[in-house]
Amino acid sequence: MPFPPPIDSPIAEREIVLVRETTVPRERLYAGWTQPDLLVQWFTPSPWVTTKCEIDLRVGGTCKTTMRSPEGEEFPNVGVYLDIVPNERLVFTDAYGPDWEPNPNPFFTAVLTFECLADGKTRYTARAMHWTKEACERHAAMGFIEGWGKAFDQLIELVGDK
Repeated sequence: MPFPPPIDSPIAEREIVLVRETTVPRERLYAGWTQPDLLVQWFTPSPWVTTKCEIDLRVGGTCKTTMRSPEGEEFPNVGVYLDIVPNERLVFTDAYGPDWEPNPNPFFTAVLTFECLADGKTRYTARAMHWTKEACERHAAMGFIEGWGKAFDQLIELVGDK
């Protein structure tokens, strides 16, 4: 099976997919995901904020972010990069921590693709693949589509044409 699996694959009941098209070049979208100084400006949907970000952009490297709720509660997150194709694809998971330390409670793996279209646009696809159908349903109930969509809009505002 190709990677990432086709959207109509058997994993479909355990994944959530967000697809957007934009005039912003994929290099700028990719930069927003891979440069900590940019990522902290857009990553969490307002009124949440990202207060910290450290990125070790290599397969096996980590991405550490801390998100703060409107009530001031902080949520640290650690993910490990599984695949990196500059300006085309990023794959990361919370199934592992630094040095491939297994996470006893993995939640999802993200596959981000940045595709150039014939009309000069970029197709951005964010796929959240879960270990169980229940975890996927829980992620959907948390507002994945709305939250990741709003965050994408914030990314476009940050890296788009000014």
